[in-house]
Amino acid sequence: MATAVARKLDSIKQTGGISAREVAQLLETTPQTVSRWRTGRSAPRPNSLARLLRLEGLADQLGQVYDPDDARIWLFSPHRDMGGKRPVDLIASGRMDEVLTIIDRLQSAAYA
Repeated sequence: MATAVARKLDSIKQTGGISAREVAQLLETTPQTVSRWRTGRSAPRPNSLARLLRLEGLADQLGQVYDPDDARIWLFSPHRDMGGKRPVDLIASGRMDEVLTIIDRLQSAAYA
C-alpha cells in the first residue's frame, strides 16, 4: 500500500507532469531522498512536507487549466508575466505564491 507521501508524489506527476527528480529539484533535495519518501523509508522534514503539499496544490490548480504534458511545458518555459523566468525557478527559490497568482489568472481566463 502506498504511503500518503507516495500518493502526493503520484498526484503531482499525474496532474502537473512533474517527475520525482524534478520534485527533488524544486524542493532542494536529492532524488534519492524523494525515493526514500516514496517507499516510506524516511519522511520529509516539516518544511519539506509543507513545500511538497503546496506543490501538490499548485499542480492540482495547474491541472485544471492544462493536461499534464502542457502543464509541465508551462512550468519549464520562461514567461513574460514572471519577468522572463520559468515558474520552476520561482518555485525553487521559494516564490511559489507568485506562480500561484499567475495560475489563478489562467484559471479565471479559462472560465471567463
